[in-house]
Amino acid sequence: MMFRRTLLGAAGAALATALTATTAMAQDVTLRMHQFLPPQANVPKLVLDVWADKVEEDSAGRIKVERYPSMQLGGTPPELMDQAIDGVADIVWTVVGYTPGRYPSTEVFELPFMVDDARAASSAYWQMFEKHMKDGEFKDVHILGTWVHGPGLIHANKEVRTPADMEGMKIRGGSRLVNRLLEITGATPVGMPVPAIPEGLSKGVIDGTTIPWEVTAALKVPELVKNHTEFDGALYTLTFVLAMNKDRYESLPDDLKKVIDDNSGLEFSIFAGGTQADADGPARQLAVDLGNNIVTLNDAETQVWRDAAQPIYEEWVADMQDKGIDGQALIDEAKSLMDAYQQ
Repeated sequence: MMFRRTLLGAAGAALATALTATTAMAQDVTLRMHQFLPPQANVPKLVLDVWADKVEEDSAGRIKVERYPSMQLGGTPPELMDQAIDGVADIVWTVVGYTPGRYPSTEVFELPFMVDDARAASSAYWQMFEKHMKDGEFKDVHILGTWVHGPGLIHANKEVRTPADMEGMKIRGGSRLVNRLLEITGATPVGMPVPAIPEGLSKGVIDGTTIPWEVTAALKVPELVKNHTEFDGALYTLTFVLAMNKDRYESLPDDLKKVIDDNSGLEFSIFAGGTQADADGPARQLAVDLGNNIVTLNDAETQVWRDAAQPIYEEWVADMQDKGIDGQALIDEAKSLMDAYQQ
């Protein structure tokens, strides 16, 4: 009897040890993903959640991605990149332009009228990131994806057709180069993160904003202003990154690193940019349904804006030269890669 109890005790201990070992071997990992938009917005819903769900599925549940929208881990949107670098969050999605001048090479995709296809630009962005930025500007963080949104346009409390119509208006701009474009038109650029736009419009802090269609629905922009100006091409685009804390990535076992790697990179970047651009149409329809005034400029009308924006190219190339970067070469390479994608 004593022997049987001892045997059962030993078997129980062995089972407990085996279960503990199995749990340890599973090495469950929880990654905290932080971003600035509400969860129902298109990027969290159609891009970030899809990415996170796929990572969880491909890891057989060994990786869990906790999603923290609307800056729930604290801080402000411009602090997101540092949160990834410092480990406040494991993964962040952010607008690169929230930290102006810090990642200058990305600005090639933010030049006015530079981009006309989000998939082509997102593909070129990733390729140029790997070649020019990965071990330089972004050396302190592990980048999972790089992309741009669909055509940026103007949403305002009055009709805008020409650069002269912008004179004296207070317009929210999303990046350093967008703000420069606003200055050239005679508008006053107002810097504010995307989540602050509804309050800014409702309180009259700004007269309008530059954002793509896809995010207007979540921010209720078509309810706050009734005029929207589209261009023949994109007035501008902003650059995004999905960034991971470098130490957190390196701490993963090889098989879980592979899960992250397999869901990151070129194809994910194209998916993200394309998905974001594809969401423009349904959001635009909401403005149509509200009876808003949508001004669509033709090529000749848009050319007036292109001509007004030309000095920004010259200024940017000179600014890059001061930083030791060949800006014209980046412009030429980006155009070549985007053209190649669309052929």
